[in-house]
Amino acid sequence: MELAYIPSPSHGVLYLGPIPLRGYAFCIIIGVFLAVWLGNKRWVARGGRAGTVADIAVWAVPFGLVGGRLYHVITDYELYFSPGRDWVDAFKVWQGGLGIWGAIALGALGAWIGARRRGIPMPAYADAVAPGIAFAQACGRWGNWFNQELYGRETHVPWALHITSSEGGRVPGYYHPTFLYESLWCIGVGFLVIWADRRFKLGHGRAFALYVASYCVGRGWIEYMRVDDAHHILGLRLNDWTAMIVFLLAVTYIVVSSKLRPGREAVVEPGASGGSAEGADVAGGESEGDSVGKAGEEPESESGSEPESESDSAEAKDEAASAPKKS
Repeated sequence: MELAYIPSPSHGVLYLGPIPLRGYAFCIIIGVFLAVWLGNKRWVARGGRAGTVADIAVWAVPFGLVGGRLYHVITDYELYFSPGRDWVDAFKVWQGGLGIWGAIALGALGAWIGARRRGIPMPAYADAVAPGIAFAQACGRWGNWFNQELYGRETHVPWALHITSSEGGRVPGYYHPTFLYESLWCIGVGFLVIWADRRFKLGHGRAFALYVASYCVGRGWIEYMRVDDAHHILGLRLNDWTAMIVFLLAVTYIVVSSKLRPGREAVVEPGASGGSAEGADVAGGESEGDSVGKAGEEPESESGSEPESESDSAEAKDEAASAPKKS
């Protein structure tokens, strides 16, 4: 008899009259709003305009959804195109199945298009939204709980996930709640990026690269625990290989970028009225104390001489008055 466990919802759809509210979609929507809200706060703090993050998200989110679905359908094509399957199900996103790798890749393309239209440097935008994306993933993973999917091996730990559905080859029982593990990991990644960004003044896309690298570390061991069907290469799941490759690329970017473009962008949005003192200090190499000291100094004359006395000034005026005037 289990003393404690995480129950699964009896169904993943709630009806508001005739309108279905699907838990999976609801979690994704909450995540998107959270990412845009936090990204906007970070963007304004860097000197950008309020609302710019949302404007670019209009491009990034649809591209990301399409990319996530494409990655899932391509890597699990047998679920939709094998004998006895209906290919129309490939369009039923609400039933689950969004690959984060495709979502980030194509979402970045959409964000690049939106940023280019606004004349905004894409790396700066990516740094601003990086923690929000991690928190959005944390919310989105709870959609897997609503669908009773993507759980781990069988276990009897007190926090085991109780699967009750037998649809789609599921076997009712108690399993590792990998959706919860990944959700908690993403929360940790989000706070790590926020801390590192404040501590090291990350710029030129390095905050985003840190988010990618950190996520890949957690995704690697969480993916290894899952028991759902997946393609294997040399004994490892496909997503494990993807996580390792993307991790190496992200770390390489951090190292190379820090050498080629140290510091942080001083201007993130041309024409914005607000300015980031933090970014200006890093870019110009001038500390706050230096600025105050310079502001308190009295300006010197070009020759470096002392200012004239009142008597000298009066004599000069008398001489000017007695001099003949030119027509």
